[in-house]
Amino acid sequence: MEESPQNDLNTMSPEEDDPPKSTSPQISVNEFSCHCCYDILVNPTTLNCGHSFCRHCLALWWVSSKKTECPECREKWEGFPKVNILLRDAIEKLFPDAIKMRFEDIQQNNDIVQSLAAFQKYGNDQIPIAPNAGRAHQQRGGGFFSGVLTALTGVAVVLLVYHWSSRESEHDLLVHKPVTKWTAEEVVLWLEQLGPWASLYRDRFLSERVNGRLLLTLTEEEFSRAPYTIENSSHRRAILMELERVKALGVKPPQNLWEYKAVNPGRSLFLLYALKSSPRLGLLYLYLFDYTDTFLPFIHTICPLQEDGSGEDILTKLLDLREPTWKQWREFLVKYSFLPYQLMAEFAWDWLEVHYWTSRFLIVNAMLLSVLELFSFWRIWSRSELKTVPQRMWSHFWKVSTQGLFVAMFWPLIPQFICNCLFYWALYFNPIINIDLVVKEVRRLETQVL
Repeated sequence: MEESPQNDLNTMSPEEDDPPKSTSPQISVNEFSCHCCYDILVNPTTLNCGHSFCRHCLALWWVSSKKTECPECREKWEGFPKVNILLRDAIEKLFPDAIKMRFEDIQQNNDIVQSLAAFQKYGNDQIPIAPNAGRAHQQRGGGFFSGVLTALTGVAVVLLVYHWSSRESEHDLLVHKPVTKWTAEEVVLWLEQLGPWASLYRDRFLSERVNGRLLLTLTEEEFSRAPYTIENSSHRRAILMELERVKALGVKPPQNLWEYKAVNPGRSLFLLYALKSSPRLGLLYLYLFDYTDTFLPFIHTICPLQEDGSGEDILTKLLDLREPTWKQWREFLVKYSFLPYQLMAEFAWDWLEVHYWTSRFLIVNAMLLSVLELFSFWRIWSRSELKTVPQRMWSHFWKVSTQGLFVAMFWPLIPQFICNCLFYWALYFNPIINIDLVVKEVRRLETQVL
């Protein structure tokens, strides 16, 4: 009787060990075979319909057919198919030797490698616009920027309607009004725009009721004597130099963004879009075709001379711009080559006191565009597409040149209201759009890393 329990244990032990021994041989490679190559699944990719295929088999199918549908049941897939990680890990643990052999065969096949690269490139392009991705982004907060953009679009419509209703005020600016018709108040307005220091002489000009005709007759000697008594030589020189420009033009020269837009509506719109989409070509255009009026003030603002002197001397230099020094050119070319959008941000920063909110929009937009440009370079580098950079540059140059020529040809036919809409959209709403693009690029990078 004492041996019976031991005999029972001996008889039960093999029965308990049998199930694990018998289940393992029942799992066959055929149960994890691809329905395209009928071999073991490598990087199994499961579609919406539930069918799984080797990643490279699906890539070969897509390259040959250009169809986004299941090779077996022909049901279209949504988004971009991903590797079934759970299924892949299970197959690699069950059949490591077979998977290793398959990997070696795949890597030696150039057609498969090229198909996989093309398929992945297609997927990278589809990630931001994938239907499921849009819902996922909203769940993660990505829809916030779309909501802000929608709200600001409504505000833009109100602003543009207001601007259109008050469009006559643009023609009342001093940049359009002959200096001989300036009133005393308009002369003071012109004086105050020379700088904060000009407010010292505001009351003197008002008390003398200096209008446009009288202003044209004033000389340096009269400015230095009573009743004007402008004793500071730098202030006198700045006023006289600006007065000479007024005499030469017959009107007030543009001194801020809105005045420049009023005088040059087409060029301002062209420069705004050119500096956004292609800052290097935009700056090259300014150098070649608008050197004195725009490029010289630009380079002296972003690359100022580091000289000893008071702030008054700087005000004079803004009106008497000299040729840039080699040091200024060197600093400009370095930024021009590597950080062109930083040039836009530095120029906008210098105008914060004049254009408070507009300058901030431009600075934020320049930062976002710099980030997007870095993402573009990183994408080219990670895909080993550096050899395509010259071709991309030529294509971009041809595209921008063609668009510029097209706008120049049809500019007289474009209504001014449409131009204003495009101008303010690029100025105030592009930063919001670029925020959304940066978020999508970050998520795309996260997807690639995972």
